[in-house]
Amino acid sequence: MTHELLTKLNLVNHPRIVTDFTGDETPEKDNIVLSYNPATGKPIAGIRLDSQEDYEVVTAKAAKAFKEFRKIPAPKRGELIRRIGNAYREVLEELGSLVALEMGKIKAEGIGEVQETIDITDFAVGLSRQMYGITMPSERPEHAMKEQWLPMGPVGIITAFNFPNAVWGWNAMLAAIAGDTCVWKPSLIAPLTAIATNDIAQRVASEMGYEDIFQLVIGTDAIVGESMIADRRYPLISATGSCDMGRHVGSVVAGRLGKSLLELGGNNAVIIEADANLDLALQSTVFGSVGTCGQRCTSTRRLIIHESIADSFCAKLVTAYESVRIGDPLDSNTLMGPLINEQSVAGYEHAVKTACEQGGTLLTGGTRVTNLEGDLATGHFVTPTIIRAPEGNNLPMALDETFAPILYVFTYKTLQEAFDMQNDVVQGLSSAIFAGSSNAAQRFLDPCGTGSDCGLAYVNLGTSGAEIGGAFGGEKDTGGGRESGSDAWKAYSRRQTCTIGFGETLELAQGIRFE
Repeated sequence: MTHELLTKLNLVNHPRIVTDFTGDETPEKDNIVLSYNPATGKPIAGIRLDSQEDYEVVTAKAAKAFKEFRKIPAPKRGELIRRIGNAYREVLEELGSLVALEMGKIKAEGIGEVQETIDITDFAVGLSRQMYGITMPSERPEHAMKEQWLPMGPVGIITAFNFPNAVWGWNAMLAAIAGDTCVWKPSLIAPLTAIATNDIAQRVASEMGYEDIFQLVIGTDAIVGESMIADRRYPLISATGSCDMGRHVGSVVAGRLGKSLLELGGNNAVIIEADANLDLALQSTVFGSVGTCGQRCTSTRRLIIHESIADSFCAKLVTAYESVRIGDPLDSNTLMGPLINEQSVAGYEHAVKTACEQGGTLLTGGTRVTNLEGDLATGHFVTPTIIRAPEGNNLPMALDETFAPILYVFTYKTLQEAFDMQNDVVQGLSSAIFAGSSNAAQRFLDPCGTGSDCGLAYVNLGTSGAEIGGAFGGEKDTGGGRESGSDAWKAYSRRQTCTIGFGETLELAQGIRFE
């Protein structure tokens, strides 16, 4: 099946990809990186790494292409993006299956990820005729003022393994609509999806006469990543990854006075009030914490539940967790696939062990899955895990974001106590409350900011599963960036304030006379 899938996506005999390899190749020896199937732990293919010289060629092409592409009217750019979206529609299932094969999320989520990119192309097409500036009154007679948004330049896009298609789509489609060219540095853990995704976009662009608009550079952080973030030819670096990575990227880019769009970690909490719809809360919490095997930045990490319903709700939660079907992510019956690699499994085991040593009670899970057969026996599967905090809610391990299906449970007496607990982490990405009371919901969304301190706040919805229409991003150590919908397109443009005088005499602002 793997060969058939790669064939359909034109990845067999691809100049970047080695499929007839022995499995003994290493980056040091052969200048390639291996893409592994996390469900089996076995390699899928080898990908040739780019050198410093390759990076320079790609960047020079992007800079040159930008000078011509920015001249294309925005609605014409919209036509390009419309055709790219249609091209993705033609391979929706195949590309979604590749996401599942290489990253490990279940096929339904893989297809959903590609659909997200298709959705953002639709959004971008609409934007191509709506990237409005504003007019404003001038204090001077016979003068007019307006604001406009202009193309910025080549945009460097750095993505993580967990969304190897959609996060690039959020950035690249909006950047292209704004008149920018894009250079993508994908995660070395999921490069096959990046190659297939980028090739489709650039093929369509080339057919329309736009060369070098979407480019890919696959290399190590030391060679490619460091070069990109320090390169003044990239006025904007959009980076998705860990908080530590974001701090480094942000500091280097700021050092050259460039702009960063950072989408970093999350330690997301769900608050459940006693009067909530508990069936709805249960379903949402399970998906939020177990979906993608807990490897979303928006995954539910913490459950903060009113003490009066904690015991009964936890019992239902344990039953639900123990019914989750774990296995091959390409099997339609599977609800949870593997972690991405052995390093993630080790991190999961360390977090469980540490939390229990700190007084947490393991309610379910906490182990590696050992009962799968065939090739899956060597995959990176773990059991979804619930750990209840000790009395007093002192569980330091829960303050760390572990990319794994671990849910920490805390209890509270008052709603303000719940808010304080939710906000008492360094990240500020996603948050949710389940409540029957409109007052509780409104306090959570208090426009004065006394409720959730996160960039995403949901009422009677879980923390995971954002729509493309809203701006996506978070506060604090999550980086402050905003991607996808709303006015996130402005991050890929430069603002210009324009003043036009149409009189015969010099008029200065603030009433200054200079004669």
